[in-house]
Amino acid sequence: MGAMPASPDDLFAYLDALGIAHSTVWHEAMFTVEQSSALKADMPGAHTKNLFLKDKDGQLVLIAAEAHGSIRLNQLHKLIGTARLSFGAPGLMTEVLGVVPGSVTAFALMNDKAGRVRFLVDAVLAAAEMVNFHPLVNTGTTAISQADFRRFVEATGHGFEVLDFSVL
Repeated sequence: MGAMPASPDDLFAYLDALGIAHSTVWHEAMFTVEQSSALKADMPGAHTKNLFLKDKDGQLVLIAAEAHGSIRLNQLHKLIGTARLSFGAPGLMTEVLGVVPGSVTAFALMNDKAGRVRFLVDAVLAAAEMVNFHPLVNTGTTAISQADFRRFVEATGHGFEVLDFSVL
């Protein structure tokens, strides 16, 4: 059994240690983009949807995309050079990213110490000045700047692959 996954407080301490400014709004649990639309109206920046995927060969992919963008999962493998993708099992998500379904977030990359996950970012999200993610739980939304988002991902040892999902 590995180390315990990071908590929101661990995330905030990590961001602070990296010198990354962040602000968090706490709210009721949000499981879908639709549920969080009222909250998003009050928080500036791009809001996100995050997908944890696995191909038949076992490659793991985490996608961070702008909340209203469309991703054709049945075509995505052609764009990124993997076998066909499906959603990763909840147990695998918890094992690798330390989060449960409904709370998947780019911030969970800090729990993937073994670097098992390939991280992909939608071009629309990569162009946003501010980005908002769950802080490892779906009862909060944390905003950071795009530059700091990139610094965070780099600090976790993951790549920051930007893709235009609209070409699918």
